[in-house]
Amino acid sequence: MLRSLDIRDMLLIDRLALEFRPGLNVLTGETGAGKSILLDCLGFVLGWRGRADLVRPGAAQGEVTAVFDLPPGHPARAILAEAGLEAEEELILRRVNAADGRKTAFVNDRRSSGEVLRRLSDTLVELHGQQDDRGLLNPRGHRQMLDAFAGLDPAPVRQAWRAAADARAALAEAEAALARMRAEEEFLRHAVAELDALRPQPGEDAELDARRRMMQAAARIREDVARAAQALGPEGAEGLMGDAMRWLDGAAGRAEGVLDAAIEALGRALTELGEAAQGVETALERLSFDAREMEQVEERLFAIRALARKHGVLADDLGGFAEELRGRLAALEGGEEGLKALRRARDEAEAAYEAAAAELSAARRAAAQRLDQAIMAELPPLKLDRARFETVVTAAEPGPEGRDQVEFTVTTNPGTPPGPLNRIASGGELSRFLLALKVCLARGGDRLTMIFDEIDRGVGGATADAVGRRLERLAAGAQILVVTHSPQVAARGGHHLRVEKQLADGVALSRVVALSAGERVAELARMLSGENVTEAAREAARALLEA
Repeated sequence: MLRSLDIRDMLLIDRLALEFRPGLNVLTGETGAGKSILLDCLGFVLGWRGRADLVRPGAAQGEVTAVFDLPPGHPARAILAEAGLEAEEELILRRVNAADGRKTAFVNDRRSSGEVLRRLSDTLVELHGQQDDRGLLNPRGHRQMLDAFAGLDPAPVRQAWRAAADARAALAEAEAALARMRAEEEFLRHAVAELDALRPQPGEDAELDARRRMMQAAARIREDVARAAQALGPEGAEGLMGDAMRWLDGAAGRAEGVLDAAIEALGRALTELGEAAQGVETALERLSFDAREMEQVEERLFAIRALARKHGVLADDLGGFAEELRGRLAALEGGEEGLKALRRARDEAEAAYEAAAAELSAARRAAAQRLDQAIMAELPPLKLDRARFETVVTAAEPGPEGRDQVEFTVTTNPGTPPGPLNRIASGGELSRFLLALKVCLARGGDRLTMIFDEIDRGVGGATADAVGRRLERLAAGAQILVVTHSPQVAARGGHHLRVEKQLADGVALSRVVALSAGERVAELARMLSGENVTEAAREAARALLEA
């Protein structure tokens, strides 16, 4: 609900603070007093597109502030959250227009964009009038309005649409994957055969490399090791030390123990020498290799490394890579069966969507007839008894909201084909059609502030009274602002504001006054009789207020 509107230096307004109430708020005043200026200022603070020359002449800037109640669960709270703005119990929108045209917007005293204001405005205010391209005249919203009228929930259709879309996407992805695998089938089979023929083992590359390096080194060091073996053997150190031991043993008996320590040490040396000679002989055996073995080791090592380079993996990962390729081949061989299952799932999901959409379409057509009947019952009191209203439901491209296009059409003269509201109805007729629509579509407890701009234009008497009564009914549990020239409509208001133009130092300024009960009588009398207010007009005004 709109609680207040504060305007500074906008058009003919220098300072103005307005308070609004729940129910029906009426704004009256003579032509040119500035009633439309109030709507221009409200549209400005809500981010709507409008006239450019809003700043009052001579002022550096103009400013409008609007305060709305924001109860828990209000849809504006979600928009504030998306914009990173904190939601409170009241929402304060402020917009400044500098004289050079620059505009600055604030939401709860935080800098914001005009786009955020416009998105918020869709949850706060609904304007109905001859320029109502944002609300009831916009065919893009007619389907949603029809659903709301009938209490239809498209959620099952949305879920079915999403399931069908997911099934189509899964099938398309599987078909693309299978096509890619078929394109590389020859490669897969060749690569698997090549890997299976080689069967590389983890760690084999390092082992073969070590063996190859040892073989390469063996050719260079074996000659030295053989010389060492000869030097340590019977013809070398072993023979000489053996001779020395025999000579010392022969002399030991006559040496009185002097040679015992030397003989003992020489014996240990002979033992160590024997072990050393044995180790050298073992090394010689290991350094002995067949040149064909070297060739085989290098051939396998190079084959493993070549495959690793070819497939862009580490040599130790070739075994796992082979398993991956085998898995892709298995998927290829079983891919067609998988596609059959996915096609069945797609067909079932599409059939479920078609059934849900058909059920929703039937419900919408039935609801369209009920809506037409309800609106047709509203038209005669609004002096539209020759007009016809028809909700046209036609087939549209399937989508998450179903496969229906909904448009509200009218014909104002018998025998003429129906057409869109804003192309067929004249200004006054259009406003009354919109009122009838809104009365029938109202859900009660509407959180939007509804604005009707001169909805009673071109009507009077009983028709104007019918307009006023419907506005009064619509305002129950809601908030309506109506700009009116009709005393019958103004009399139905629960809160009456008069817009008047005054001269201050030779400058025309607009003022807005909240009227008391007595002042309302005078204003309605003026609206009934013009400048010369008679007692009869006053009595008629009292009668309107008491009706």
